[in-house]
Formats: sequence, structure tokens, C-alpha cells
Amino acid sequence: MIVMPRRLADEIADRVRTLIEERQLEAGMRLPAERQLASQLGVSRNSLREALAKLVSEGLLVSRRGGGTFVRWQHEPWSEHNIVQPLKGLLADDPDYSFDILEARHAIEASTAWHAALRATDADKEKIRLCFEATLSDDPDLASQADVRFHLAIAEASHNVVLLQTMRGFFDLLQSSVKQSRQRMYLVPPVFARLTEQHQVILAAINDGDPEAARQAMMSHLAFVHTTIKQFDEDRARQARITRLPGDPAMHSREKKS
Repeated sequence: MIVMPRRLADEIADRVRTLIEERQLEAGMRLPAERQLASQLGVSRNSLREALAKLVSEGLLVSRRGGGTFVRWQHEPWSEHNIVQPLKGLLADDPDYSFDILEARHAIEASTAWHAALRATDADKEKIRLCFEATLSDDPDLASQADVRFHLAIAEASHNVVLLQTMRGFFDLLQSSVKQSRQRMYLVPPVFARLTEQHQVILAAINDGDPEAARQAMMSHLAFVHTTIKQFDEDRARQARITRLPGDPAMHSREKKS
């Protein structure tokens, strides 16, 4: 078996983890300045940046533009259980709770988009872009998964620990609701095209560093999703009522005579 050599960034990331443990750096504590840390580890600043970006993506660190890199608070497993499990039960018992999820997303994601436009690093923007491109997949399952990753990448780019942990706590719930809605909307090309355009507007606003435009774009996007799903549900209910209507009385009369 051929053993592939480890990437330098992975090795440096491990050394940064060790440094955090040895110095007992806790959540909220700042790592040494980039130049100082690179010197201590005996590596180039470019290699260090790559390693730090890896640790940020893993959730161990949080980077604030112009403010340094900090150890991130790690949420406890019970938080997901206490928050998500009851909501999963509600959604299973009554699908209409999916609209409550969308309302919650309005409140949360308007803020994540705003802060992402202010704080997103080049690495953050690249990740959001890659997630957006993955939403264009011909496979509705893959597209729906990429949709969730797109929104989570924006939450990560907000560099707000509370918003990010809230979004992560709802990940399974969002995965379920977004997957269901996207698979339904994917079958209607004009609707899917609108979703793609809206994601592009959100991405552009974040790239341009325009927080108000990003917030408005996110709210418009979620409002469109809400309205579209509601329309789909009403159409489905209307079709169900039609199938339950009694037949044409004249038709029944003709059938009896024959």
C-alpha cells in the first residue's frame, strides 16, 4: 500500500493544536501574532496561513480581520440534542412547522449575511463560492446538501460564535427542510433559476463587503423560498380536494340509465 505524504499545512495545524494545549489557551484567547507564531514554529507565513485556515474551517479557531486569531468555543453535544431533537419531533408530527423553521432562518441568517459581508476573509469567500457552485449539480440530493453548506459557510464567515453555533445546532433540521424544498423546486426550472440568481446576489454582496445588500438579499431569498413552498402546499391541497369531490351528477344519472 502506498502511503501518501502528509501535507505541510496538516503538520503545521497539528503543531498549532499542540501549542494551544501546552499553553492551555482557552476559548476567546488570542494566538500569537502571525509573524511571531511563524517564527516560533519555524515555518513560512504562507504555510502558517494555510494551516490556520484549516483550523478555522474545522471550528477550532476563529479569525477576525485585523483583530487576530482566537480559540473558538466548542459547543457541547447536549446543545444539539436539547435544541434540535424536540424540533425534529414537531416537524415529523406536523410538516407545517417547516414554516417556523423558515421564520427562524430569517432572523438568524439576516444577521449571518450582514456580518459575513463585514468580516469574510478571502478563504471564507472562496468556500462560499465553491458551495454555491455545488448547488448547480444535476443531482437534487447533492444540490440540497450544497444549499445547506452554502448557508453554513456564510454563518462561518460571520465570525460570530453564537450565530455559527446556532446554525450548526440546526444543521440536521436545515438539511431536512432545505432538501425537501429544493427537491420540489428543482422540478420547476424557472423557480430553480430564481434560487440560483438569489444565491448569486448574496455571494456578490458578501464579496463586495456590502452588509446591507447581503442582509436584504438573504431576506429576499428566504421570503421567496417561503412563498414558493407555501404555494406548492396550497396546490397540492387543492389537487387533493379535487380528487375527493363527488362525480358529476349528470354522469351518474347517465350511468344508472345505461
